[in-house]
Amino acid sequence: MTKPLSRRVYAITALILAAVIFVAINIAADASLTTEQIDLTQNGLYTISKGTKEILRNLKEPITLKFYYSKKAAADYAQINAYAARVRDLLQRYAALSNGKVIVEELDPAPYTRAEDQANAAGLTGAQTDDGHVVYFGLVGTNTIDGTQTIPFFSLKREPFLEYDITSLIYRLSQPQKPVIGVLSSLPLNVGAGGMMAALQGQAQPYVAWEQLAQNYKTRMIPADFKTLPKGIRVLMIVQPNKLNAIQRYAIDQFVLRGGHALVFVDPRSDLALASGDGGQPVAPASSNLPQLFKAWGIGFNPNKVVLDGRLAQQVEVQDNPHDPIVLYPTWLRIGRAQMNRKDQVTANLSDLNLATVGALYPVKGATTRFIPLISSSDDASLISTTRLQLTAPQDLLNAIHPVGKPFVIAARISGPAHTAFPNGPPTGVPAKGQIKSAKSVNLIVVADTDIFDDRFWVRLDQSYGGKTIAEPFADNGAFILNAVENLTGSNALISLRTRAVSTRPFTVVKELQAEAQAEFQQQANDLQQKLSDTEHKLRTLESGGTAAAGGAVQLSARQQRQIENFKRELIDTRLQLRKVQLNLRKSVDQLGSILAFLNIAFVPILVALFALALAWLRRRRRARAVNL
Repeated sequence: MTKPLSRRVYAITALILAAVIFVAINIAADASLTTEQIDLTQNGLYTISKGTKEILRNLKEPITLKFYYSKKAAADYAQINAYAARVRDLLQRYAALSNGKVIVEELDPAPYTRAEDQANAAGLTGAQTDDGHVVYFGLVGTNTIDGTQTIPFFSLKREPFLEYDITSLIYRLSQPQKPVIGVLSSLPLNVGAGGMMAALQGQAQPYVAWEQLAQNYKTRMIPADFKTLPKGIRVLMIVQPNKLNAIQRYAIDQFVLRGGHALVFVDPRSDLALASGDGGQPVAPASSNLPQLFKAWGIGFNPNKVVLDGRLAQQVEVQDNPHDPIVLYPTWLRIGRAQMNRKDQVTANLSDLNLATVGALYPVKGATTRFIPLISSSDDASLISTTRLQLTAPQDLLNAIHPVGKPFVIAARISGPAHTAFPNGPPTGVPAKGQIKSAKSVNLIVVADTDIFDDRFWVRLDQSYGGKTIAEPFADNGAFILNAVENLTGSNALISLRTRAVSTRPFTVVKELQAEAQAEFQQQANDLQQKLSDTEHKLRTLESGGTAAAGGAVQLSARQQRQIENFKRELIDTRLQLRKVQLNLRKSVDQLGSILAFLNIAFVPILVALFALALAWLRRRRRARAVNL
């Protein structure tokens, strides 16, 4: 009779079998599921977007992606190795989803190898390590007609935008003929803030939004004295236009009525236009408007009014108040998701926009077009004239807000039937034959701000990689511009992923606390200033009313001295109240920070521990019941 195996042998055997099964499952998964993953991030940063899948699915010609990575030189840099693994995995998933149209090759450009020569020839940037080695970490894409696109270096700062960067590269290679964008602007978008003089000296630095447009489209600048628009334009982009004559307005009118799409940026007071250009003069007129065309398109816009918004105001530093140099500036706005149209493809995936001195748009009564808001202010907003704005100190602007109870529209989509802005015929000098007087549907996007192009409001420029400039967005200004152009050209595939990885998540509760405290502080600051003025006036009155003493000095009476002391105590009390407001603000923010820290660090482990204790208690009760039975 055979002896039964002991429990110990059973346990050891079970452990060995579990280990074998675990290894087998890992080997099988590594062989068959290398392109699968579970994404538990809130914004789905590691999930392939629908836009990428659509672009890969519609590829007609093969695209080769050569991934250059210096394995040996980067072996001691764990962060770069981890990022390289993510890039490698993502490229493999692209190949798997493309039905064979995306071919991925990985090359190690070790020193003095052919791969290193190819990397240098393609324009990839090598990063110098501490021990003198060079790390290549970039991508070169080619198509069947010798088109080439590169990512010179996968900067860690752009890791949240990894999918967009690679998909955009593939998209550009799949479009041998880029759509033509006609650009009519008084701003030096294509040469930068220095203007044409800087460009002639070889110091041009185009705005990042312009560089992105030029990379994805064929841009054609329209001269200021144009009489007709160039043929072949898919989208007409108008930015802070100069005053147009009748012939120019008619050309735009007919372009839109013939089915051309337009993206228009106007501004009641453009900070970008007021920047110093050639000769120290402003680069463009501060205000812009297209009243005749706007009226025909069903749009109202006052070029002399700027939106003030207390809830969306950004913090700025002022130099004339050393006691409180940081104030809320309600003409510089941080637009969040709540202020953007979540149903429109242009703004559906945006997170934040930084805008400055914006205007307000509204639908004209009786218009035949549809007016669809895309970007709006909060309802804690009002309008201020540009003249009054120039005369008001930044710290006093919050008091100038008188909310009307509803938001103001900053950007809108205009669609539907429209009529010509020239119902009596074309202007003198233009043949009347061929005029279009109405259209069943127009497609326009109008924005009452041009500072959206200003780099300082949305992007950081880093030149740490071999002199190459790396753009690190912290807001979606550039994404909005590209989304609008892509939408108007009929290409929507990239919109779903352009901004999906923006990781900035502002503390909205903290911001509201700061806004409330700032408003209270501002009111008390105004009261203090008034008391200071009154006190100085009273002191001067008291001094002038004193008795002349020997040597010409003024001798104050005991009563006057007591009054002065009272004034001084009053000033001290007011300053103490101001400090109390600031202390309460700091205390509220600190308490909120402590709560958030507790929730992030301790709350989840405590929940897990409580769950484990509860589970152990339940098991113990079940065992006790089983024993009793």
